[in-house]
Amino acid sequence: MTSVDTVVATSMRVTCAKDELAEKLQVVGRGVSTRTSVQILAGIYLRAAGGQLALSSTDMEISLRVALDAQVEDEGAVVVPGRLLVDIARLLPSGEVTIAHRAEEGVVEVECGYASYRLHTYAAEDFPRLPEIDDATAFTVDRDVFVDTIARVSRSASRDESRPVLTGVLVRFEGEKLVMAATDSYRLSVKETSLPQGPGREVEAIVPARALAELARIAQPGEPGTLQIGVQENQVVFGIDDVWLTARRIDGQFPNYKQLLPENFEAEITIPREDLLEVVRRTSVMAQRKSPLRLRFEDGQLTISAQTQDIGEAHESLPIAYSGEVIEIGFNAEFLRDGLESVNDESVRIKLISPLRPGLIHGESDDFLYLIMPIRLAG
Repeated sequence: MTSVDTVVATSMRVTCAKDELAEKLQVVGRGVSTRTSVQILAGIYLRAAGGQLALSSTDMEISLRVALDAQVEDEGAVVVPGRLLVDIARLLPSGEVTIAHRAEEGVVEVECGYASYRLHTYAAEDFPRLPEIDDATAFTVDRDVFVDTIARVSRSASRDESRPVLTGVLVRFEGEKLVMAATDSYRLSVKETSLPQGPGREVEAIVPARALAELARIAQPGEPGTLQIGVQENQVVFGIDDVWLTARRIDGQFPNYKQLLPENFEAEITIPREDLLEVVRRTSVMAQRKSPLRLRFEDGQLTISAQTQDIGEAHESLPIAYSGEVIEIGFNAEFLRDGLESVNDESVRIKLISPLRPGLIHGESDDFLYLIMPIRLAG
């Protein structure tokens, strides 16, 4: 692994392939800040040296770095408005792109074929020094396994910045097991995954859900390969091929999710997952303005309904193998749909205690658990 240093230079001239430049900029552009008054964070840092053009971006929560082969005539570094450079590179004609920094004019010239652009720049020395990537903390895991676990869990992370610890995903390596957990206090997702290749020691960090979402996007599910991970004191570093993503670790104590899971349930129902999911998707159309989905479990039948005042209502039934007391419970439609979509098995099991206690959803095994709080039903 490498570290990224800020280089102060008076000029830079580099030529590279348009398609590769546009592809790499598309990746790095995801790290450009769009919500800050600090102009330098809206830029992409370009550094030409050693036959490569390195690209970096950061919003101080995550940073992205990638490099591509290039013909470097003059080494140097400069920061260019990020979104603008991404758009320009995407729209350029095919061929070779030349990027030249005119330090004395404070501009970068981008040329490709007959197309020519001049962009005002930011000073390279003002760009934040990105965290060093420490080889000593790094280990390798299976890419697909890690990304699949992210997909199953991350939807439950909170978007409420007032409780930062809940905007992250707990990532824990325990021996040959990977555990991820996320909660927004209304639902909880926990996934345990067998991971023969790992750090060889216990490692734990709370990683911003947004960083893991970017990692999953970069990883391109289904492609073979490994993922490098380095857990440091304040940062977590992920490496996929030639892309490095650094995320700020979230400080705080993640809720003890094991204590949140009920030990005993009054009812357990097994239903074909796809059949249930289709009904939930259809009836959810009528669950507007935060109206709940109403699930009624009775002898041999599950009825799912939704009603929104001044809009309308929907009812649909499924046959089920159930013969206990009638249970009628309400759930947030989006949260219920997320839970069902996160189960990969053909059948889904729903465990209930009462209309006012949380329900548990999981597949044919217990390696993924989804706990969802109910909504009190009127009447």
